[in-house]
Amino acid sequence: MKYGILGGTFDPPHNGHLHIAQIALRELKLDEVVLVPAGWNPLKLIRPVASGPQRWEMCQAAIEGEPQLSVSDIELTQSGRTYAYDTIRELKRARPGDYTFIVGADTLRTLPEWYQIDKLAGLCRFAAFNRDALLVSDILGQLSTMIADRVVTISAPLVPVSSSKIREALARGERIDHWVPPAVADYIERSKLYHPETH
Repeated sequence: MKYGILGGTFDPPHNGHLHIAQIALRELKLDEVVLVPAGWNPLKLIRPVASGPQRWEMCQAAIEGEPQLSVSDIELTQSGRTYAYDTIRELKRARPGDYTFIVGADTLRTLPEWYQIDKLAGLCRFAAFNRDALLVSDILGQLSTMIADRVVTISAPLVPVSSSKIREALARGERIDHWVPPAVADYIERSKLYHPETH
């Protein structure tokens, strides 16, 4: 089996995430893309607005009707910091296969800072979406050969939306139906997530 791992805060998950997953499935000929809502990411200082269970439930809602997409709570059930190396190692142990970690091209710059990056590169490859007109070749030239050789790139137009933009729109009382799957919009409305009165 060939798995793609799409990690993120998913606060909330949106159509842009699903678009990336579908492109990765097609371009990398994957059998399945697993969404992995982040636990405590040591490289991010801002904590999620929604709780772990809420983000997991929104991801489940987002992939309704998508048989090649799934959600894992592997990072949400861990206490303390979570690292991609530990996540991939545990996923491979539970579900042996060929793993590809899906990232944005801008994330490639931070790979040398990742925990146990050399060992992680031995467990999976990286698929970088060439977004925001970043020159992936320039970034790869700054990485060690061991890491750079494990990177494949995907050039594809991405949906211009972000979770922060969605949260800001909701705080202003605006509708977000065009940015998220209907089931996610319904969940957010029922839970009163990101609304002004919840801040």
